[in-house]
Amino acid sequence: MKKTVYLLFWCWLLGGTAVAQRVDFPRDTSFTVVSAFKNIKKQYPIVKPVLPKLPAGVKSKENIVYRSLGQRALHLDVFYPAKKTTKGYPGVLLIHGGGWRAGDKSMEWPMAQQLAAQGYIAVTAEYRLSLEAPYPAAVHDLKAALRWLRAHGQDYNLDTSKIAIYGTSAGGQLAALVGTTNGSGMLEEQGEYRSRSNKVQAIVDVDGVLAFKHPESKEGTVAAQWLGGTSEEAPDTWAQASALTHTGKNTPPVLFIASSHLRFHAGKADMIKILESHGIYYESYLIPDTPHTFWLFEPWFKPTLQYTVNFLNKVFKGKPLATSEKNKTK
Repeated sequence: MKKTVYLLFWCWLLGGTAVAQRVDFPRDTSFTVVSAFKNIKKQYPIVKPVLPKLPAGVKSKENIVYRSLGQRALHLDVFYPAKKTTKGYPGVLLIHGGGWRAGDKSMEWPMAQQLAAQGYIAVTAEYRLSLEAPYPAAVHDLKAALRWLRAHGQDYNLDTSKIAIYGTSAGGQLAALVGTTNGSGMLEEQGEYRSRSNKVQAIVDVDGVLAFKHPESKEGTVAAQWLGGTSEEAPDTWAQASALTHTGKNTPPVLFIASSHLRFHAGKADMIKILESHGIYYESYLIPDTPHTFWLFEPWFKPTLQYTVNFLNKVFKGKPLATSEKNKTK
């Protein structure tokens, strides 16, 4: 049984890599779940892959075009509860990581599927990476995905007033940036569905940097490639791309889930101070002795899922959290 699971794991990932290579735009395929698994297996022998599997009562529609830029089409996948509800389900847009230059939306399928099983419309979106288009293209794409989701929400029984954005690593940085620029008029994209809102009502940042130029940050070449120069060459861009710059009274509730790698915590303590000054609800968790890519694997996938579901239930469904204290940091 164990060998079968691992065989399926490798087939899924290698198949995804093969598809990713059949594209007509520059792409870095070095970061996959397989490569992440190889990197941590020796140090963490207990690690186990989490395979995508559609839970009972969940439906999916995959590779839907949500944005077209000339001949370039951007796609997303929707995982949603089969059961209808008169109130509609809250939504979650999930953003994969990969240093703004690698990774793909299928990396977030397991989390999206489990969120759908918990009563959420979960969407995994493709976005343009740095080898194809520099900052702020990815931000524009994700804001367009939010507009698309609201425009098509009735197809999936979505409550369009309740949408969260969830991201991991570089995706966490993007999620926080999209969420903190809510209603600011900054980083707005052009395209379809302009009458629809691209605001989010909650942010989940999983090990995503919140400030590029910060004493705790060690962002360098990869960030510079995406941001169009080093922090000395493009200081305004580095500041604009930092969620900490935009955090204020309009920031929605935030969940922080962090690894034990401190460089990915850059800006979090400062952001929490601002949230507290405005009375904005947040939760912060550190999962000890974890690799940066912890959310992709067990034994850390389930805690990440549970923290996320508990937080979203509190924000969107008025259900009590598993934690007894408000704004608790672990």
